[in-house]
Amino acid sequence: MLNFFDEKQPKTEARDIFFGDLPISQWPSESAPFDSEPWRSFAKARDHLSTGDTQEAIALFRRILAMPGLESRHYLQAWLFLRSFGIQPDAPVAKNVLGVVVEVTLPGGLDILAAYANGTARYLNHSGAAVVWDAPDDSLCRQIESVLRAGKVVVDQIGLWEGPRPAAPPTGQARINILTPSGLYFGQALFDVLSGDQLGGPVIAASTQLMRSMIAKSKG
Repeated sequence: MLNFFDEKQPKTEARDIFFGDLPISQWPSESAPFDSEPWRSFAKARDHLSTGDTQEAIALFRRILAMPGLESRHYLQAWLFLRSFGIQPDAPVAKNVLGVVVEVTLPGGLDILAAYANGTARYLNHSGAAVVWDAPDDSLCRQIESVLRAGKVVVDQIGLWEGPRPAAPPTGQARINILTPSGLYFGQALFDVLSGDQLGGPVIAASTQLMRSMIAKSKG
């Protein structure tokens, strides 16, 4: 299903929802459907944390990870919360690519393209227009998988980012963010430099193709 973000939403808030790293106070949001999973479990975990019952919260985050078929950001959020308690993913899953977010800051503002392992994708144009691909069919699966595969090559060659997620790149620069159970990997440079890079270039190329296909579908 194709639908759109609220164009009145502040850009900083719109950017933050792509990464699966919101604080527990914001995930789930007040508007979440708490009568369904995994929102119910996230909400219960937050309640347990508010009363100091860390172990019950951890058990709920682990339960979320075991739920099949969730949107990738749910798994990223659960891992974020578990890592905050010192619980790290095992080596076989630590570098699994759950999402790739490409940010390009143009003179007019920030463009963001995100591809996720559950087959969904999002594109936010600097104008405020956006397209959400919730995988109503498999027509974009190959292109999304191309972005994720290119991201996996990068993850296998660079180190994990240890600090908080950086602010959006400055004008003229691009950043490739790779989202994994162990945290964030990223590379950043001038757009032309990153596009020509041996590791970054394939991610930029695959993301550009996905973006064009999403725009075409939104117009069709």
